[in-house]
Amino acid sequence: MRFTTCPLDCFDGCSIAVSKELKLKGNKSHPITQGYLCHHLNHYHTFERIEEPRYLGQSITMEEALKVLEEKLRAYEPSKTLYFKGSGNLGVMQGVTKRFFAEHKAVLASGSLCDEAGDAGVHESRGANLCLSPLHVKDAEVVILWGRNPTVTNSHMLPALKGKTLIVIDPVKIDLSSHAALHIQIKPRGDFYFALLLCRLVAMEEMEDQAFLKERTLNYKGFLDFISGIPMRKLLDKSHVNLNEIGDLLHLIKGKKVSILVGIGVQKYSFGHSVLRAIDALGAMLGLFGKVGCGVSYLSNSGFGFKAPFKVSTKTEPLPIANFGKYDLIFIQGGNPLSQMPSTSKVKEGLDKAKCIVYFGLHENETSAKAHLIIPAKSFLEKEDLKLSYGHHFIGRMPKLVESSIGISEYGLATAMLKAFGYEALESEESIIDGVIASNSIEKEGFLISKTYEDYPYEKTFYTKSGRFEFLEEFEDDFKEEEGFFLIAAKQNKSLNSQFVTDDYLYVPLCLGLVQEDRVRLTNRYGSCEYSAMPSDKLRDDCLLLYSGAKNANRLTPHAMSQEGNCAIYQEMKVKLEKVT
Repeated sequence: MRFTTCPLDCFDGCSIAVSKELKLKGNKSHPITQGYLCHHLNHYHTFERIEEPRYLGQSITMEEALKVLEEKLRAYEPSKTLYFKGSGNLGVMQGVTKRFFAEHKAVLASGSLCDEAGDAGVHESRGANLCLSPLHVKDAEVVILWGRNPTVTNSHMLPALKGKTLIVIDPVKIDLSSHAALHIQIKPRGDFYFALLLCRLVAMEEMEDQAFLKERTLNYKGFLDFISGIPMRKLLDKSHVNLNEIGDLLHLIKGKKVSILVGIGVQKYSFGHSVLRAIDALGAMLGLFGKVGCGVSYLSNSGFGFKAPFKVSTKTEPLPIANFGKYDLIFIQGGNPLSQMPSTSKVKEGLDKAKCIVYFGLHENETSAKAHLIIPAKSFLEKEDLKLSYGHHFIGRMPKLVESSIGISEYGLATAMLKAFGYEALESEESIIDGVIASNSIEKEGFLISKTYEDYPYEKTFYTKSGRFEFLEEFEDDFKEEEGFFLIAAKQNKSLNSQFVTDDYLYVPLCLGLVQEDRVRLTNRYGSCEYSAMPSDKLRDDCLLLYSGAKNANRLTPHAMSQEGNCAIYQEMKVKLEKVT
């Protein structure tokens, strides 16, 4: 039995036991994985992959594909070449191609479709974004799931939740709501205001940890003055909760060890960084940081403290609002912008202007269908890599386990292009990976872990210049609420964004009186699309839900990004619904 690590965009970063027949099983000895895998890995070999390169629809050899790529790179100005990398694989070595494009003086798409608004807020408060793993959360007494659904997105957290008092804050009734002591069905876009409301009431009830505030924070008094200036009625209306629910929540957490697990949906707005700062402020008031069983956890910066082998300096284009129409050559790696990016109409318009689109990845998708040159990648079993998880502190080796004639690795492609253009060669894969491991890891009980987590997160220090937690003092929210419904995007067990099995139903509240398969049309200022309806009792009356990857959903999302973090803001809009007759 050999071992590797799952490369997918997920909290769990599973350790995988691989048989001689290439059957994948969860590593029973791994403290997080505990012997079981998700749907994606259990069915990994059933998903079709791209097996041969193509140019203008015709099959070619890999040698020919690399020659075409070289010719196209020489044909167009580097300033007219855009490198766009998705997150289909989160291995460290996936970034090696960036090294070539930086050397070539191309433009790199920078930012995130996922989590960087919230990450920016965490950095402003704490200086670094560290996670609570299941091994931390298991010591909690109360766990608050704030816009996070571990059943779907973080299944290896579930054992740590057993026996805990659960509080769910979510506009959707997730499965764990039925096991929760309290479910607050918050209004979308209300998380910031609800967090500030809780802070106000914690102060009024004198529940603060005064010793923590005095010794480990900055500007608490200024923060209190700031939130006291916001009318209580505004905070209640914006979050659409009632005082009885808040009283129940405060009663459940008073004097307890509390872990707050935050999902990415709470920050898919223009002021997403402020949302995380407000939730962090609640954690700081309660003195949750640096104490066993306590804390606030978001998607962490998995590379914190580690050597960044492919850090480069070059011209960038904001990824969430990338203007593809400015470029002659667009190189897309491990992504599907025609499905995943906001404002599909603008993405399509831009890609239509490109003279050459290169798609480098494993699977066919909407973007590969438009590509002129398709280069198949190797799977994670067929190349060397390393996984640093954003959901726990274990480092996962990803050794090459299979020889395959299909595809080329990112290291192989970068090496070929660096050589073709006479740029400085890369170190060996082994030395790059070993250098990352050596930069910030130790071995503990037979596993590699990040040195950062030798102590409990934030036990000794915050990573701000002051070494203290820093409270927010202001925010900007200029969203003008229109008529219509909030459109929520949520993850689903069998899909991962636009990968694997997608669900194209529009889930609608029962109050609309629609029946299953009724055709409905959604419209707003950005576009329109049609779906079959699926009535659901899990939604607020002002909400509609599509699962991530649903076809055409991003026709409705804004061509805009967050105030901080260069992050997409998919939910910064509302939609109108009509039945199609």
